[in-house]
Amino acid sequence: MSRIFFLLIILTGCGQTKQTPVPITKVKKNLDIQGHRGCRGLMPENTIPAFTKALELGVTTLEMDLVISADHQVVVSHEPYFRAGIAVDPDGNVIDESTQLDHNMYTMNYDQIRKYELGTLPDSNHLNRANIASYKPLFSEVVNLTKEICREMRLNLPFFNIEIKSEEEHDGVYHPDINTFTQLVIDQVKNLDIEEQTCIQSFDLRALQITKEIAPELSTALLIMNQKTPAENVSKLGFSPDIYSCYYKLVNDELIDYCKNENIKVIPWTVNTAADMRAMMEIGVDGIISDYPDLLIETYAAYATD
Repeated sequence: MSRIFFLLIILTGCGQTKQTPVPITKVKKNLDIQGHRGCRGLMPENTIPAFTKALELGVTTLEMDLVISADHQVVVSHEPYFRAGIAVDPDGNVIDESTQLDHNMYTMNYDQIRKYELGTLPDSNHLNRANIASYKPLFSEVVNLTKEICREMRLNLPFFNIEIKSEEEHDGVYHPDINTFTQLVIDQVKNLDIEEQTCIQSFDLRALQITKEIAPELSTALLIMNQKTPAENVSKLGFSPDIYSCYYKLVNDELIDYCKNENIKVIPWTVNTAADMRAMMEIGVDGIISDYPDLLIETYAAYATD
């Protein structure tokens, strides 16, 4: 039995809701359905099971976060360290808040990172999430497995919305300097031959500015969680990104109008209830990032057929 079908058999019985998702091809408009960290509400975040499940559900985009190991491997992780409450170290110790920063992945080679266990601890924020033992995968592993699944299941290759998790004060501590970090990510994208399927997103303006300079063919998404106007945020960036990706409660008519006039797509995060999903659709967003892509697909199908 191939690894892919073994994964799909396992996942078929895990993290299911009562609803049956409706394939994206049956809805009227092309809303970008993005599975946040794979499908964080259903499977352990940023893991192979999460991305496999998201593909099974029918997302159009896999959203994920990238960090860098000591040996300059591009690793899928939301934090550059092993966060308290989600990870168990190689000795079997549950990582807590007092020690989490000691488990800095930028000080570890990937073979060390691979030995930490994820997914077996319950998630108090996502009570129905499946508990499946996993690990932090390489970005290349996620992409190659995605290609394999899509070939075997005759699916279209999804897009990859990848976040460069950098902060200026973390340069040289939790990740390399921003030029090196960005170059490592872009090199991976090119080596994997997914330039046309990839969007580079970041809160760090430097990462987007470098991307624009050295790989202008790649799409960019400006991540936002401040109260400034979109015009102010875009001006600070210095160019118009392809996507304006803000916290969903910041989306209003003025933001939609501005982005429409500037030919910028609006894809808010992280939208997890049917009511909020529908509100975002009604206001005219181009996509939605959600921990629950199954619910998003169902809500979108119902909205598109009203």
